[in-house]
Amino acid sequence: MSEKPQDNTTHFGFREIPVEEKVRHVADVFHSVAGKYDLMNDLMSGGVHRLWKRITIERSGVRAGQSVLDIAGGTGDLTRKFSRLVGPTGKVVLADINDSMLKVGRDKLINSGTAGNVEYVQANAEALPFADNTFDIITIAFGLRNVTDKDAALRSMQRVLKPGGKLMVLEFSKTQNIALTKIYDFYSFNILPQMGKLIANDSESYRYLAESIRMHPDQETLKDMMEEAGLVNCRYENMTGGVVALHTGIKP
Repeated sequence: MSEKPQDNTTHFGFREIPVEEKVRHVADVFHSVAGKYDLMNDLMSGGVHRLWKRITIERSGVRAGQSVLDIAGGTGDLTRKFSRLVGPTGKVVLADINDSMLKVGRDKLINSGTAGNVEYVQANAEALPFADNTFDIITIAFGLRNVTDKDAALRSMQRVLKPGGKLMVLEFSKTQNIALTKIYDFYSFNILPQMGKLIANDSESYRYLAESIRMHPDQETLKDMMEEAGLVNCRYENMTGGVVALHTGIKP
């Protein structure tokens, strides 16, 4: 089952808006939060997002000399680790549709002394500006739920993967634990917007982020969408009780 906008509308959190407006609305959110993005990630997840990302790196099986595309790479957490692992003969492209996030990520990586094997590209995941069969590994961490046409984005990622290459989608997902769901919902819709107001002076952006998680496809639906995009051996691994899931698929 795929997710396609109906009647030229799509969801922005719980609201229905014209398809052509979603990119601008999402851009406004991330322009607003870019400067406090890392701090808010740590506060929102209690630092657990670092564990989720570390597991993603481990599951990638990345090797020296490979090419990696980090889509919606934001402030560069995954890019920094991939840069070290692919080494001087490899390459990592940090791509983000939002120039504010891309600038924060570039400055952060340069200041941390990250190697010169990183490129920075402003790009829309639905139409990636790369040749077919370019990358060994593609990651998109906490970004797919913000994409307007997820099916188009998955097809675009499949296209630029090399045969045998791996796509990894790390994203908030659906927990089947009733008690955990209740706690998660209360936190997301009550505490998270207040944290956004106090730390980033922006409660509405964080309310949108909470809503966007609820509107994202569940684990099995996203797995089916990846298969429809032409990937094989698609599977997922739940983390933190299904609050987050790591989906992987291979280009045949």
